[in-house]
Amino acid sequence: SRCCGGSRCSRRPVGSKEKMGMEFITGKHLSRRTFVRGVGATVALPFLDAMVPAGRLWGRTVSDPTRLVCIEMVHGAAGSSEWGASQNLWSPATVGSGIDLTPTALSPLKPYQEYLTVISDTDVRGAEATKPKEIGGDHFRSSATFLTQAHPRQTESSDVHVGTSLDQMYAHRFGQDTPIPSMQLCIENVDQAGGCAYGYACVYTDTISWASPTEPLPMIRDPRVAFDQLFGAGGTPEAREARRRSSASILDFITSEVSQLRTKLDAADRVRIDRYLNNIREIERRIQRIVARNSSGDTRELPGAPAGVPDSFDEHVRLMFDLQALAFEADMTRVFSFKMGRDASGRVYPESGIDKAFHPASHHGENEQNILDFAQINKYHVGMLPYFLEKLKNTMEGDAHLLDKTMIIYGSPMGNPNVHNHKRCPLFVVGGANGQLKGNLHVQAAPETPMANVMLSLMHKLGLDDMTNFGDSTDPFSFTVPTD
Repeated sequence: SRCCGGSRCSRRPVGSKEKMGMEFITGKHLSRRTFVRGVGATVALPFLDAMVPAGRLWGRTVSDPTRLVCIEMVHGAAGSSEWGASQNLWSPATVGSGIDLTPTALSPLKPYQEYLTVISDTDVRGAEATKPKEIGGDHFRSSATFLTQAHPRQTESSDVHVGTSLDQMYAHRFGQDTPIPSMQLCIENVDQAGGCAYGYACVYTDTISWASPTEPLPMIRDPRVAFDQLFGAGGTPEAREARRRSSASILDFITSEVSQLRTKLDAADRVRIDRYLNNIREIERRIQRIVARNSSGDTRELPGAPAGVPDSFDEHVRLMFDLQALAFEADMTRVFSFKMGRDASGRVYPESGIDKAFHPASHHGENEQNILDFAQINKYHVGMLPYFLEKLKNTMEGDAHLLDKTMIIYGSPMGNPNVHNHKRCPLFVVGGANGQLKGNLHVQAAPETPMANVMLSLMHKLGLDDMTNFGDSTDPFSFTVPTD
């Protein structure tokens, strides 16, 4: 069966003793794969002291593979234009450690600078036109290249071809022992079929995750759908719809099991369970309020969007980040891809302070004020991330928090959107990645360095150290800054 937007679900059946926590007796411990179940609900537990084998309670380090989040924001960056680069509108002015983010679109990340690695001036050659009939189609092939670093076949039919994406390579190797190997999320409408423009199938624009060169994975836009997949709220569409009509919480269906489990746990674990379940319930309430508001008959800012999709960009992104943080906490999945925009989007972001639509703003005409306006939109988008980083940093797993155990890749396969080029593309990585990333660092690539080189080295840091090439890579990328 299929779940979570195209990834195969590997959740295995759990016996009554395991799911009820009844094996927690002297000398034994709860499985990391403990679930509590009820009619139409399956909730995995966060890491608990009770999951540490006897005799190791003072050494609670959890050595799960690194969590991975790959975030694409389309249309490149203001700092990729010649004038924008001279003003450091994306990358810091200096390379090495101790970077100054003040003038950059990355300034919202200052509180997490110790976890930030900026990689500037890499190119995404796979997104470039290779023959005359491909010229002009940059918006409609770019997203397909971000995590594959490969060149899409120009077609409007089903014979699409690009490459296997980084997130799916990682999920195939390190995601098969989690209930959901990977999840694919998005913010914009990505359910268009057939051809889009310049001879490209819409699927190239609709997803950044490819299970194989010919198998694009659909992305989930509706938080309600993502919530249901994570917490098993109803085994069939009919059961899910019945639960939604009832206004009951999924937690109502597991109350008895949770009560029995709590009797087997110490005080600290009971606090963790309560906080975790409260977070689930709060997200569920927010989704219910969104659905009620969008089903009221009032005019929507996003006409035609599913009822579970908030009209507010801020609210939508934060809800998706909340779901990712909860999924990581329960180790439901270790891999997310998150597409925060869609090429050629005309969306306006009022909270950014700029009233221009996104796509027109990206075509700044090399006008300095227009470039500054687009930089402000870039800053607004990056400013969504600290909310997620704080969630991860406040979530402990054993003796470390989840931000120390996560790698978040954020970037765009486009550089200067005014001319649709793919040079000096924006890219940064944030998170500790289980000790693999130093942070507080800006590394500038040599001219014409493929972004694929960086992706290859990040795959090595994720444990895929047997990979010798990726996309159009030429060599692994060094994160060591040369000294004079």
